[in-house]
Amino acid sequence: MSATATQDKRDIFNPNLPAVQSRLKDMRTGWKMTLFYLTKLPSMWFWGGRLTYIDFERCEFTMPYRWSSQNPFKSTYFAAQCAAAEFSTGALAQLALTGRGRISMLVSDMQAEFTKKATSKVTFTCEEGAKIIAAVDKAIQTREGQTVTIKSVGRMADGTITCTTTLTWSFKAK
Repeated sequence: MSATATQDKRDIFNPNLPAVQSRLKDMRTGWKMTLFYLTKLPSMWFWGGRLTYIDFERCEFTMPYRWSSQNPFKSTYFAAQCAAAEFSTGALAQLALTGRGRISMLVSDMQAEFTKKATSKVTFTCEEGAKIIAAVDKAIQTREGQTVTIKSVGRMADGTITCTTTLTWSFKAK
């Protein structure tokens, strides 16, 4: 198979590829994610953040309210909330990149609006996986950098929104 034919197969995201299914299974396996946090994101392990749900459209990531994620004002530290929001979008991006060759990804902008004090566990939800996949597809097809702006919303168990975060991801095929 020629290099062009191989590249053509990578242009459009295929959720049924074995590599993608394997990555999805790994992301849904608690001990593998704990190992990932320990080796790649130790602050996330320290704060106690957990990936609780992921598919190709949506990702949920929880940040507990405990001594390690708390600030002196008895709420969840803003950096812990921003990290959880970034993870909820970044996990979808990692899934979109799986099996697609060498593609760089980088957060190029972030804005957060904190609307309520986070005094219990907060779940950050991103429901824009399709936008991420489309941006990665376009980056591969055009061989030019692409950006996509994604929203993640943090809610406590009672439904109260604590934080709305907007992240701009940049993707470029190498």
